[in-house]
Amino acid sequence: MEPVSDLSFFVLVAEMGSLRAVAQELGVTPPVVSKRLAAIERHLGVRLLNRTTRRSSITPEGRLYLEGAQRILGEIAELEQHVTGAHTAPKGLLRVEATLGFGRLHIGPAMTEFARRYPEVELQLHLSDGVSSARESMFDIAIRFGEPADGRIIARRLACNRRRLYAAPRYLERAGTPQAPEDLADHSCIVIRESEAAYGTWRLESRHRRKTVKVRGPVSTNHGEVALSWALAGQGIVMRSEWEAAAHVRAGKLRTVLDSWSTPDADIYAVYPERMHMSSRVRSFLDFLLQRFERQRGANGGAYW
Repeated sequence: MEPVSDLSFFVLVAEMGSLRAVAQELGVTPPVVSKRLAAIERHLGVRLLNRTTRRSSITPEGRLYLEGAQRILGEIAELEQHVTGAHTAPKGLLRVEATLGFGRLHIGPAMTEFARRYPEVELQLHLSDGVSSARESMFDIAIRFGEPADGRIIARRLACNRRRLYAAPRYLERAGTPQAPEDLADHSCIVIRESEAAYGTWRLESRHRRKTVKVRGPVSTNHGEVALSWALAGQGIVMRSEWEAAAHVRAGKLRTVLDSWSTPDADIYAVYPERMHMSSRVRSFLDFLLQRFERQRGANGGAYW
């Protein structure tokens, strides 16, 4: 068997999920793999896998060891690339996290194009419905809205973004068009339950003016795409990001409401841990996203979306 570090060995075990499959991959017998894993567990003094005759499952300690192993092996690969000068040729695993909506509409298609350009980079995209700072260490790049306050990570702005108010033409023809934020109290507003503390409260800005408006409506949800679909169906006014609504506005399916008012900026950032040397695949992906969004803005006459 070709020598394999304990870290690489355990990552392989976790990825394949079967000691028999690992044995076949390494060209050894299953007992050899089992003994190797047992030796690592004795050295650490913890159990990494719960093993039965049929299947194995990773323990909490195993999950922690796996995350650390992936991070360390990635940093070693980056160091080797930097020392050998291979940083000009992106290769290796790139792990990206994004929110469900923006990841599906923009990051997924971008990664398809990036994969064609850099075939030696292995891409993983994880879509989530919430932000977890504890989970960010599991990824090379995370796409976030708003500049992070955590000084341990680096944030690079990819595109400008605002949240605005939208409604379908049929709703505005039926209910009228609000002329001031106070008018929203008399309209059906589609509220997104993102946090109970802010439920039904819209904060709007226009130049140096700020307004806080309590809104209500017959429908509410915790999912932005559902809320947007209700607005498209004419059920009321919704507050959504420009990246999500712009195509519907261009198609005439939505209109902006209270054009001179918006919420505070929610610009789109790529965040990543601070490291001595950024890997070529991370650097290349960041540059690629910036160029892609700039092309998009140019095609849309100065608007990103």
